[in-house]
Amino acid sequence: MKQGEGARARHQRPEVQPPQVRDITRTELAILRLLWRRGPSTIRSLTDSLYREGSHSQYATVQSLLDRLEQKGCVERSKQGRVNKFTAMVSRGEVISGRLRELADSLCDGSLAPLLTHLVKDTDLSENELTALSSLVERLGEEADPGRERSDDD
Repeated sequence: MKQGEGARARHQRPEVQPPQVRDITRTELAILRLLWRRGPSTIRSLTDSLYREGSHSQYATVQSLLDRLEQKGCVERSKQGRVNKFTAMVSRGEVISGRLRELADSLCDGSLAPLLTHLVKDTDLSENELTALSSLVERLGEEADPGRERSDDD
């Protein structure tokens, strides 16, 4: 490595891969939730929201978590003056899908049906939630079998 290359390599952005949403930790998820709610944020504002004291060590922890999320492709850093702002690059839906897939893989041999059936059966759903779920199932059925005609019983 030539002189000066080490410093330059440390400040280059990591190569962005498809987001790795399956291995997001709880603490990383807390940061993503703030970014989803607020939009682009600085390390200081995220630290102040997560920790009352906002000490130097807590600031460094949030900075490390953001670095890991950036390496996973889940956040993007943009420089605004002397301050870095971070933006979520994955949606809540992408994280939910990844987590559910991970759960289905580990508990149900990859099948989502037993997992979803258990969730629906063991949860007190509101009328609105039941209606939305029923509509979703119907729409997915139509997409899977576009030639299927609706009967009067549907």
